[in-house]
Amino acid sequence: MSDKPNEFLDRRDFMIASVATIGASAGLVANAPSASAQGPTHTASSPAYGAASATVYTGDVIQGRKVVSALDVDDLEPGRKHLLYFQGVEMPTGQHWYVSVTVAKGAQPGKRVVLVSGVHGDEMSSVHTVQTVMNQLDPSRMSGTVMAVTDVSRPAMEGMQRRWPNAGRGADLIDMNREWPGNENGLTAPSRHAGLLFNRLLRPNADAAIDFHTGTTGFEVTAFNIAGMDVPEVKAMVELYPVGQIFDNHVYPGVLHNAFMDVGIPAFTPEIGAARVLDLEMIGLFVEGTMNVLRHHGIVAGPMGRTGKDVSVFIGNSAFPVLATEGGLVEHLVGLNDRVEPGQKLAIQRNSFGEVVAEYTSQVAGEVTGQRSDAMAEPGNPLVFILFHKAGTDRGETYPE
Repeated sequence: MSDKPNEFLDRRDFMIASVATIGASAGLVANAPSASAQGPTHTASSPAYGAASATVYTGDVIQGRKVVSALDVDDLEPGRKHLLYFQGVEMPTGQHWYVSVTVAKGAQPGKRVVLVSGVHGDEMSSVHTVQTVMNQLDPSRMSGTVMAVTDVSRPAMEGMQRRWPNAGRGADLIDMNREWPGNENGLTAPSRHAGLLFNRLLRPNADAAIDFHTGTTGFEVTAFNIAGMDVPEVKAMVELYPVGQIFDNHVYPGVLHNAFMDVGIPAFTPEIGAARVLDLEMIGLFVEGTMNVLRHHGIVAGPMGRTGKDVSVFIGNSAFPVLATEGGLVEHLVGLNDRVEPGQKLAIQRNSFGEVVAEYTSQVAGEVTGQRSDAMAEPGNPLVFILFHKAGTDRGETYPE
């Protein structure tokens, strides 16, 4: 993976693409913020990035579950599930945000896979996917360990909103998926929270990791995976999902799956439909694919379910955004997963009198991967994202937020 920032494609609000491809909408595009919290940072040779330290119990018990401030899954009893709380960042009151942790510790040793959800607080299908996988596991019949964290950004989840409401330096909303790997001494609570989780919970217990997401409030996506397909270990896992699209791009360095990749842990990001709802049909596809991944790593036994070989998979390495240029009601003329061609009309927009004030067309050939689900839009709102293949290896891009 290249370490040059301009070779990464940022992911979300929602997908993203080159300013050069946006044309007349270029003035509406802003660079995505980077995670640049100041203060001491860990390096790959520091203890935080080495072997897991011993599990540390705080002595607290919440709803019958013990609280840890560091976890080594090797310390846990094999052949059973363990329900814990991880002590996260401290609040202004001196209390902590706690994160739910479920560990299915196999009776036999083996690989360790970490499943994460709740990095954004409005993404419910991602949480349900991880819960469903964990409920299917029988540790007495497993070799290895699966650890699930289902509510990373607790303050955002309490309000079912995308961003962490941060008040430590004035009212602010912070996208936690721009903060990884975090900084335990960072200037904001999300940065410190990310540092604690990554250093003391996630990274020490992972041989592979999957960070589950959905579309964001007001913008729905289809079923797809974001992954760097040039990494063989990642490609092997992603191809085990029976979903119709793969976004083949390493994306922005501040997202969680890239924090794992940067320390040598294969990781990728599934995207599971709309925010704030449970899409049970789509969830089923990702549960099936994730169980395939656990079989691939030898953690659970049994035959593979459906994989990418059983569905028609469209692979693109870039996403073209169509941005609103007017305010008004939006009528989509295409649907998720539809194939589109250059010049094809994608949507129209009407003002308060019902007059058509804008028509939107595609400039690329590809598949629809996301659409605005809110009926109204103002200038600058993404209306459609089209997954497509962009020629060339240097895809440095900036994106609409």
